[in-house]
Amino acid sequence: MCGMPQHPPVRSTPSTPSPPRRPDASMSLLNNVMDHSLDAGYAEAAARREAEDGGLPRTLRAKLGLAAGLVLAALVVTVGAAEARIDAPVVAKEREELIDRIDAETSSADALERTVDKLRDEVGARQREALRDHGGDQGELVGLLAGSTEVEGPGVKLVVDDARSADESAGGPRESTNFSDTGRVRDRDMQQIVNGLWESGAEAISINGQRLTALSAIRAAGEAILVDNKPLVPPYTVLAVGDGDGLSTAFQDSADGRYLRSLRDNFGVRTSISDQDSVRLPAAPSLIVRTAEPKAAAPGKGDPAASADTGKGTS
Repeated sequence: MCGMPQHPPVRSTPSTPSPPRRPDASMSLLNNVMDHSLDAGYAEAAARREAEDGGLPRTLRAKLGLAAGLVLAALVVTVGAAEARIDAPVVAKEREELIDRIDAETSSADALERTVDKLRDEVGARQREALRDHGGDQGELVGLLAGSTEVEGPGVKLVVDDARSADESAGGPRESTNFSDTGRVRDRDMQQIVNGLWESGAEAISINGQRLTALSAIRAAGEAILVDNKPLVPPYTVLAVGDGDGLSTAFQDSADGRYLRSLRDNFGVRTSISDQDSVRLPAAPSLIVRTAEPKAAAPGKGDPAASADTGKGTS
């Protein structure tokens, strides 16, 4: 019997499923670098360093180092405090000794100054006596002009003070001087004021109780005004003996009076002038005698008398 050829049946065996493909399968080099980021040599060196350090964790070593630093700092501070405590009595003793020396030298300087003042008064008294004895009829006038005697009489009182704010702008009557143009009274200003009073008819002048003579000097030392090397403190009170009303009018109408008003208007320098029925001026602390020659005796006269000639100058 013929028939169709029969093929053996096909057996279908279950196939094993293949593993899923990794998304980064194509980046094997990068995966290797990420999984083995530390080179073998570096890993070996790190392991050897840990073995040498005794296997202490890094954080523990840091804490131990910090603790050691704090202990060292505390030791330094303690030693410094101990040395300062030891040196404190020595420093205090040296300071006390220095203060004692300063006080002693100050007392000595004050004693010397009192001695100088006493001797100056004695010299002035003898000079005045010599003027009275040998000045003849003109002795009193010579003593007045030389400033060797006290003066009292009518006059004027002029007060000059710095401006309330001494930082004005430049320009004005002092722009040609070496001083800055501010509201501070300068020695040059006092010189012009005094010269103006002399020119207006003043017979005697004093500034803050310091009697001026023909040889007095008004100078500056820094910001201070000196009269015969003695510093003055503002306000500056100028007393002048003379015809009170006439002296005040003549001074205010003079060029120096206008200069003073210009200082007041442009720089705020405070000024006031008033007539006085009576002002008292002290004698000059010392009298400078330029020349002294004996007066030749006239024939048949008595003992020769000496005459003193005092020089005159300007401030």
